[in-house]
This record gives sequence, structure tokens and C-alpha cells, in this order.
Amino acid sequence: MIYLDHNATAPTDPSVGAAVAEALESAWANPSSPHRAGQTARRTLERSRAAIAALLGASPGRTDLVFVSGGTEADTLALRGRIDAASGRRMILTPRTEHAAVREAAAMMAAAGTAGVLWLPTDPAGRVLPEELDRQLREMPDASARVAVVSVSWANNETGVLQPVDQLGAICRRHRVALHVDAVQWVGRGPVALDQRPIDLLSVAAHKFGGPKGVGVLAVRRGVHLTADIAGGAQEAGRRAGTENVPGIAGAAAAAEAARVRVSRLDAAAIARLEARRDAFESRVLAGVPGARVHGAGVPRLWNTSSIGVAGVDAATALLMLSERGVCAAAGAACSSGSIEPSPVLLAMGVPEPLAAGTIRFSWGLATRPEELDDAAAIVVDVLRELVVD
Repeated sequence: MIYLDHNATAPTDPSVGAAVAEALESAWANPSSPHRAGQTARRTLERSRAAIAALLGASPGRTDLVFVSGGTEADTLALRGRIDAASGRRMILTPRTEHAAVREAAAMMAAAGTAGVLWLPTDPAGRVLPEELDRQLREMPDASARVAVVSVSWANNETGVLQPVDQLGAICRRHRVALHVDAVQWVGRGPVALDQRPIDLLSVAAHKFGGPKGVGVLAVRRGVHLTADIAGGAQEAGRRAGTENVPGIAGAAAAAEAARVRVSRLDAAAIARLEARRDAFESRVLAGVPGARVHGAGVPRLWNTSSIGVAGVDAATALLMLSERGVCAAAGAACSSGSIEPSPVLLAMGVPEPLAAGTIRFSWGLATRPEELDDAAAIVVDVLRELVVD
């Protein structure tokens, strides 16, 4: 099997199982309990928080880490928590190219009348241009008193396209509005250095960098007010009620430490080699499949992500055929009731519907061997050529 679906879930790091088992055996008590057993669980929880903070480059005095159930909840807490806490600020600014966890949460709040949404325009690659964000905030009367949060993804989950988060953050700082960054696809694949960046809220999901599912983090810069979206307890400093999943969090911490070591080795030369490997994979597919197109080509992208579309191809059929030949990938579209609907992200980028409906996303990791990508490219060419409708 050639597993090219890391953006959905990365393979579990070998260190995770032992960390989860140890926590199940020795840190099984409620970490909110004052007795010794509870405090043993509390120490495991806080050591895990420190390990994940190290991966993010987040100092305890500057940033709080709130444990949640995953990236989707982290995004929801960032948006709803800001709307509920930011007195008088009811506006969310975000592009339509965002992950559904942001895009649909914003749309639901707008439909319910609890928030207003300004959909930020993007360039053809799906990026928010800094000058456009600056213009939108300058032209909005009393923006600092009206905007609860600006939300963008560091790396798009479908195309791998990178947003200019540092520039966007600097603009948000200048206009005194909070910036939320969905870093689910970036963490573990590039340096975060959160203390050094103008980011107020950052979403993380452990299973994207080798941890267990069901564990997420929302990093909150000190001084940024946030109201809990889940009530019923004072856990996580009152920001997220519910007894923490200590074994899962311990597993996430083990994966975070392994990811921190991996990322520390990714200097500019290493990143260039990884990008060259991605480009070689894409070039082979493009050369072998007439009409194939790489979404987001020509702009900064994740080194591990390739979104390739071919008009006339049925993505669901292609995925099944690829799986039968040992290649695991994902559709650049949403499966619903047995049918394929074109990806809203690609449509928002201006991709024609037939091309969006025929898009497949390939994503891999540092452990993926070059020869695996070569073999996969040959299989992809064979399958897509068979399915292309003239």
C-alpha cells in the first residue's frame, strides 16, 4: 500500500501507543480531583501541555493551550468564543476557501443572526491578499470595535496553498482585531514559532501529525478574551468544560515531541528537496494525462500536498481504482449520498465545475519514499488515462 492521504490522517507515530497505555495504567484518575491519584493525572496532563507547547514554540506566559476534541472544535471555539466574548464585536472575516469547520460555522452563525460574515476575496490560488484585507478593514467604520476575528488557514487542506499569515497578522495588529489561524495542516510539517508571530488563536489536531484522533488544541494568546462553547465545568481554565482525555492527550504529546524533532531538521535545503519531490510527482502525472491541472501551482504550497484535477474524470471511481492498485488518496470533493459534489474550496478559487469534480488530492509524509511517489505517479497516470472522457 502507498498511503497518500496524510492530510486526512497521518500514520500514528510509534511512540504514541506506549504513551497512551502508560496513561491508561497510571493516570486514569480525574485530573480535576484533589487527591493523589487525581494529581498524578494532572501532572500527566500538564507535562503533555508543555510538550505540545514546545512543538508550537509557545511560551506558557504568552499563550494558553486549551485541549478540545479536534481541529473542528478548535475552529468553532475560536469563532463562537470570540463572538460571545468580544463585547459588541459581531463580525467574522474569512475567505470561502477555508476548511468547512470555519466556513460552515461562520455561515451557520450568520444564518442564526448571531454574527455577521464578510467573505474575504482571494486570488486564483485561494490566498487572501494582505493589501485586500487592509483595505477591507480600513473601509469598515470602527473595525476594531466591530470585528471579532479574522480567520484563515495556514495551509489549505485540499490544495496545500499557504496563506501569508505573518503579513495578515501584522495588518490585524495594526487594526486591533484578533487573527485566528487554522494550522491543522501546517503543524508537524513546518515550523510554527508561535511566540514570534502576530497570531492570537491557533487550531491544532493531533492526528494530523501522528497523534490519536479525538485530541485537538486551541492556542490562545494571553489577553484574548474567549467564552466557552461547551459549558458544564471549569476545566481548561473555564474555556472548555468536560473531563480531559488524559490518555489521548498523552499520546498527542508523544507525537508532538517526535514532530518537533522532525520539523527541527527541516531547513531551507531540506524543504527545497521536498518541494522538488512534489513537483516531480506532479510533472510525471501532467506529462502522462492530457488536460490534467495542478490546483495552486506557482504559489507557495505545502511540500506534501498535490491537488490534481482532470475534467471528465469521476473522482469516486478513480479513488476506487487507485485503492484497488494499492494507492490511498482522497477526492477533491465531498461525498454525499453516494454522489460527488464539487469542492466548495475549488469552486471558490474559480475552478470550473467539471475540473473540480474530477480532482484528487494526494498527500504524504517525511517517511514516504521517493520510489513510492514514482510508483504512485505511474499508477495515477494509468488510472486517469483510462477514465478521461474525450
